[in-house]
Amino acid sequence: MKAEMEGQTDPLRTVSSMKQKPSEMTVAFIGNPNCGKTTLFNAYTGANLKVANWPGVTVEKVEGAIDSHGVHIHLVDLPGTYSLTSYTMEEQVSRNFILSDQVDVIVDVVDASALERNLYLTLQLLELGKPVVVALNMMDIVEKRGMEIDLHRLPEMLGVPVIPVSALKRRGLSVLLHAAVHHRGHVRPDRLIHNHSDETKHRHNHHDEFAMVYSDALEDKIDAVRSMLHKRYPDIYNHRWHALKLLEMDPEVTKNFPVDDPAHVIDRSYETDIINEKYNFIEEIIQEVVVNRAARAAATDYADKILTSNWLSIPVFLCIMAVVFFLTFFIGDMLKGYFEEAIDFLSQGAGGILAAAGAGDMVVSLVCDGIIAGVGGILTFLPNICILFFALALLEDSGYMSRVAYIMNDIMNKMGLSGRAFIPMILGFGCSVPAIMASRALENKEDRYRTMLVTPFMSCSARLPIYILFSGMFFPNHAMLAAYSMYIIGIVVALVSLLAINVIRKDTSDNALLIELPEYKRPSSRTVAIYVWEKVKDYLSRAGTIIFAASIIMWFILNFGPSGYGDMANSFGALIGRGLTPFFAPIGLGYWQITVALIAGISAKEVVVSSFAVLFDGLNINSTAALAALAATLGQSGFTALNGYCMMLFSLLYVPCAATIATIHAESQSWKWTAFSVAFQIFVAWIITFAVYQIGSLVG
Repeated sequence: MKAEMEGQTDPLRTVSSMKQKPSEMTVAFIGNPNCGKTTLFNAYTGANLKVANWPGVTVEKVEGAIDSHGVHIHLVDLPGTYSLTSYTMEEQVSRNFILSDQVDVIVDVVDASALERNLYLTLQLLELGKPVVVALNMMDIVEKRGMEIDLHRLPEMLGVPVIPVSALKRRGLSVLLHAAVHHRGHVRPDRLIHNHSDETKHRHNHHDEFAMVYSDALEDKIDAVRSMLHKRYPDIYNHRWHALKLLEMDPEVTKNFPVDDPAHVIDRSYETDIINEKYNFIEEIIQEVVVNRAARAAATDYADKILTSNWLSIPVFLCIMAVVFFLTFFIGDMLKGYFEEAIDFLSQGAGGILAAAGAGDMVVSLVCDGIIAGVGGILTFLPNICILFFALALLEDSGYMSRVAYIMNDIMNKMGLSGRAFIPMILGFGCSVPAIMASRALENKEDRYRTMLVTPFMSCSARLPIYILFSGMFFPNHAMLAAYSMYIIGIVVALVSLLAINVIRKDTSDNALLIELPEYKRPSSRTVAIYVWEKVKDYLSRAGTIIFAASIIMWFILNFGPSGYGDMANSFGALIGRGLTPFFAPIGLGYWQITVALIAGISAKEVVVSSFAVLFDGLNINSTAALAALAATLGQSGFTALNGYCMMLFSLLYVPCAATIATIHAESQSWKWTAFSVAFQIFVAWIITFAVYQIGSLVG
């Protein structure tokens, strides 16, 4: 928020400063996490955004634009927030934008099924003195519970339009937008009707001005502080809001707008008093507008007795993830065969066409052994990737993933963090880049750094092809279990690392978790489809860019050496691999081809698989028979199932991809911390893989 100190401009200074051209306007969507805000935003813009059931996913505003009612409307989706008191980074982002001059109309998206909790933010928004329209979402859940909401009385008590909508079913969208366009510039509330009796009516004449009127004692203080602000800052647009923030001792407002207080009106923080009186008014609203309030979501309560219980929650979570990976392998492998045949047909066809065109052996090798073998090897895993993302999308949109953070809270507390820190780790199952970015939701900088340090240990989707390749090669009868163990090991290593750091720090503080557990709901087919398509599109774009380029580069360094084009054993890649082999030998990976593949995997983890195809003379890794032959060949040189498992383990734990490293630097703003993170991950990967290989060799 910009302060007005001796001539500086305050965001609430004038109404005219907020206005744009008549043919343009900006509408900000704000609301509690899980209120359906982003789904509503998607319904208007068609934006392919991820909708998740926990706070912290939308950590920055997302923008879109539409033309409606003769106006070009800029839509802004703000992070989910419970209040405008800046405690977390989400709240800071939302508050700063709402207070800026950019917003013409605020659309407050309210979960009608949790009206009491959502109205707290609504009352705070009304006090800003900006145009507000309430979008009453999830009315279908209200109806299922047998409840009713008086849509005539509610706008009378709030003084602003209240529009029932269904973001999921795309109902009421035009009416809401119409209300936003026509409510632009309405900085005073519409007609307010409060049915106060003579005994409870306040002596202050504020009932026609404000929806939220406090007790007489508190209103006396508000008026006194407003008077002080008028004298010192006459150009502030909303003196009442600033007075409330000064009484709450809001750090930002107190710093930017200090006042002379000879009568000691601000003798303490009145934040608790203001909160309590807001909830008293909310209770009054609920009593008047909600019918059959006692109806409960019995199915959610019953499910949570099992899914969030002290004894069953974690075993159930592990079983759910086991089912996810069973489906990923069982169904994915059935579909994978068709992709293998298509890639094999493409490779043979390309080779035949090039040979018929008189292309040389080097060109044929580049196309078939380099490009098609590298990129094609990645594309064959697309069915497995689709099924994994589909299952994760169902879990997220159903409301289950919020419970994971909740049930992990006690464990994370022992690591010196709250259950909220487990959210980025869970996101890491999809991709480490957004997972690292989601650590912004943590309030403490040190907590964010620790979370970023261990999040790359989680098995992102890019590692899945590595698991599928090596588990299928060395554990054909137990491939799913071998791959699933990587996910469990990643979680355990992350938690043990956090515990070790916490022991060294000797931190005994309690980290409370405040997180909403939304009602379980049937996942939206549209939301799931958008989520899966975005992930598949990203996977395909990587195959067509990073992996394509990496495959070509790998082919060149493996087919050219000091003496030019020739034997791969004398190539530049072989020289680099042999130079680093002593580092990898103690962990069972002392083969120059493996070394080169792991180095190439820093560009993108899928490149490990595509490099593997190129490294072994353009081997068709899509063929089951070829993989069996390769496993036998490797076995003759001493590379057994134990080595294969160590390969998966080291791929899980060592340096994350280049994009993740860049994100760690962007979030930490420190090359020193980024270098430490990379070194830490290499150290942990080497130590654990060393232990597994050496113990396995002794036992075997």
